[in-house]
Amino acid sequence: MKIAVTGGTGTVGRLVVKRVRAEGHDAVVLSRAAGVDLRDRAAVDRALAGATAVIDAASVGTTSAATATEFFRAASGTLLAAAATAGTAHAVLLSIVGIDRNPDGYYAGKIAQEDLFERNTVPWSILRATQFHEFAGQVAAQARLGPLQLAPRARVQPVAAAEVAARLVTLALTGPQGRVADLAGPREERLDRMIREWVRRDGSRRPVIPVSVPGAQMRGMRSGANLPSAGATLAGPSFDDWLAAQR
Repeated sequence: MKIAVTGGTGTVGRLVVKRVRAEGHDAVVLSRAAGVDLRDRAAVDRALAGATAVIDAASVGTTSAATATEFFRAASGTLLAAAATAGTAHAVLLSIVGIDRNPDGYYAGKIAQEDLFERNTVPWSILRATQFHEFAGQVAAQARLGPLQLAPRARVQPVAAAEVAARLVTLALTGPQGRVADLAGPREERLDRMIREWVRRDGSRRPVIPVSVPGAQMRGMRSGANLPSAGATLAGPSFDDWLAAQR
């Protein structure tokens, strides 16, 4: 089976590609790093030729609702139109737990993206996952202030990116299922503690300062709006076990 993967060089996407190939299927990467701009219909058409399924794990680095919404409408809109033309049988989307309870910033774009999938003509599945364990390192890298490490406060229930990738590939191989059960890690964590542990992992002693970042999206995360609800699938390892395995 040929499976196209958008964002195939990103945190989850590269693991999806690895998993698809490990299971004996053909993975085609759609990303700028691989020479495919998701806004370029001709390039996407070429990449999707012969693809049975597509997994959309593309992302954009922004906290702006307008920027995120414009990107996802353009990128996923092009992808779904190309998939329909190519006769692709299944489109799988990676989304985020709780975006309907916290529809601000980047999450506003994900809501618009989900709406595109639900209204398009290609049969679809949507998997919402919580933040990844890797999220701590990503936030830490963006929150350095001179010698200080700022650590935004938030309630999260992180899951390993490898678990998300495995679930996405299983969905792609199984067939369209609509909205499936949310996927989350085994327990709730504090993001500021995760960042502290991430920083200390390499022996750094720079001060780690918890902060409450302004803005509606971060207020929502501090309130627990992006935690999983009852019925979510919980998958290990815990953040601490995952972090220990990175050493």
